[in-house]
Amino acid sequence: MARALWKGSISFGLVNVPIELHTAVRNHRPKFRMLHAKDKSPVKFERVCIRDGQTVAWEDLVKGYEYAKGHFVVLTKEDFQAAAVEKTRTVDIIDFVKADAIDDRFFETPYYLVPTKGGERAYALLREAIRESGRIGIAKFILRDAQHLAAVEVIKDAIVLSVMRFVDELVDVKQFDLPGDGGIRKAELDMAKALVNSLAAEWDPGKYTDQYRENLLRIIKGKVKGKKVDLEPAAEPRQAEVVDLMERLRRSLEQGAPRQARGNLSLSKVGGRGGQKTAVKARRTTKKATSKKRTGRAA
Repeated sequence: MARALWKGSISFGLVNVPIELHTAVRNHRPKFRMLHAKDKSPVKFERVCIRDGQTVAWEDLVKGYEYAKGHFVVLTKEDFQAAAVEKTRTVDIIDFVKADAIDDRFFETPYYLVPTKGGERAYALLREAIRESGRIGIAKFILRDAQHLAAVEVIKDAIVLSVMRFVDELVDVKQFDLPGDGGIRKAELDMAKALVNSLAAEWDPGKYTDQYRENLLRIIKGKVKGKKVDLEPAAEPRQAEVVDLMERLRRSLEQGAPRQARGNLSLSKVGGRGGQKTAVKARRTTKKATSKKRTGRAA
């Protein structure tokens, strides 16, 4: 088993379950180092003082907060200790809330909570209680000296802890000048909905791959072998102008829709500005689909 990032317990009420925290995601993208172009040697970065240009040793560094441009206040080790909350080894569940009540923007990084020896039965009990409740636990815990908000949920056979953002970390969408729906015409909406329905599919995470990573690895492997790898350049999509929107939707339906869905689409002309508009008459069966929030997030 992989090494645990954190060991402690998960607490709800007076019940404590001994657990370990393990990462639930991994980064497969290739990592790069900066090299000197002349001789391909790795470059070492130094800590240089902006004022005198001299290298600064680790022991001569302090932490400063820039409260105004060019003005800093220095925080000492004692300041950080005074600000710290009690450093416990417990994931304290505060509330259980409905899953669909949480905005997905709150979620950050998922981790697996794994029971330690002797805690298997209590772990299974908590897991099934959460599963059958249909709710998500909201907890706080300390990781690397910082307090974090977290969601505790069940995914398959695991209890998954997802680090969450606090509410003041979210940007208020009201600051953006977003359009309303007053200018949308019914013909446009019908065609756009037909396009959405034509691309409907079951969720299959294995279907979606990182093309950029795959291309990079092909180039890297080719260079290691002294070969040049020719990749087909991706076609850049053209921006759709407002006056061009209906035509773009029609062409998307004709060219981009799956073959079986395309066969159910009938295009016809309707009146509009300039005498003609294109609308879609689609015979399709409305399917009721339900999806669980973040199902497979940590799978």
